Amino acid sequence: MQQNSQQWLVVVNDEEQYSVWAADRDIPQGWRAVGVSGPKENCLDHIERTWTDMRPLSLRSATAA
Repeated sequence: MQQNSQQWLVVVNDEEQYSVWAADRDIPQGWRAVGVSGPKENCLDHIERTWTDMRPLSLRSATAA
């Protein structure tokens, strides 16, 4: 089986929602790279460790007040 060598980026938006994005594509408007890249599985592992509260930032802020 051939191993996929495509590189991925971890990206985040203004609501602090995370995703993976192919490194060879332009990052969509409203998203920014967080400095983590590599195989998709590694990026997904990083997101799982980092994004522990799935609520958007605006909702977290509203419920904290």
